[in-house]
Amino acid sequence: MNRYQSVTIFFLVLVSVFSFITKTHAQANIIEGKDYVVLSKTQPTDDDTKIEVLEFFWYGCPSCYSLHPHLKTWLMNLPSDVSFRYVPAILRTNWAFGAKIFYAIEAMSLTDTLNDKIYDAIHRDKIDLNNESVLFDWIEKQNIDRKKFENTYNSFTVQNQVAKSTQMTRQYQFKGVPSLIINGKYLTSGGMSGTPQATIKTLEALIEKVRKER
Repeated sequence: MNRYQSVTIFFLVLVSVFSFITKTHAQANIIEGKDYVVLSKTQPTDDDTKIEVLEFFWYGCPSCYSLHPHLKTWLMNLPSDVSFRYVPAILRTNWAFGAKIFYAIEAMSLTDTLNDKIYDAIHRDKIDLNNESVLFDWIEKQNIDRKKFENTYNSFTVQNQVAKSTQMTRQYQFKGVPSLIINGKYLTSGGMSGTPQATIKTLEALIEKVRKER
């Protein structure tokens, strides 16, 4: 073995050790009651083979809007053992409008196309999408079939999804959004972490915690 090979091997070992220490340190830094809480009752997940992450959000929430691009970036490299799902929260009656919008675009396979635009319309452009006539006009401007969207938005299927969101909002016992639920057991939120970057770090640490508990 020549000197170059020795240096290369040493460097690779050093990188592996540093990666392990970083992950361990990140998990060790999260504190129950400060960075996350344990739900009083663990909720079932859709797939036992995956670590489930749910984001409870509301389109009108500024903190959700701030977290959204960071979460999207994180989702680009979603670990193979993790599943992710957006869930519109309904903590107040008027939040149901946002839930109907989300489930309508999801039913029409338009989430990737419109999710970001809805956030921008509300927060950047100050458009009142809770007003259904304004919403339907806006949808038409996005080159979406207005009548098809209206029918989907008012459909029995979407109403059922909204009712399910209301039930889940109660079950998971969170008080504000954005809230992230990890494997039906752990909850962290933007209010706990302080910044979107810190929220993502806490999310990653909790996923690693679940891995080690399995």
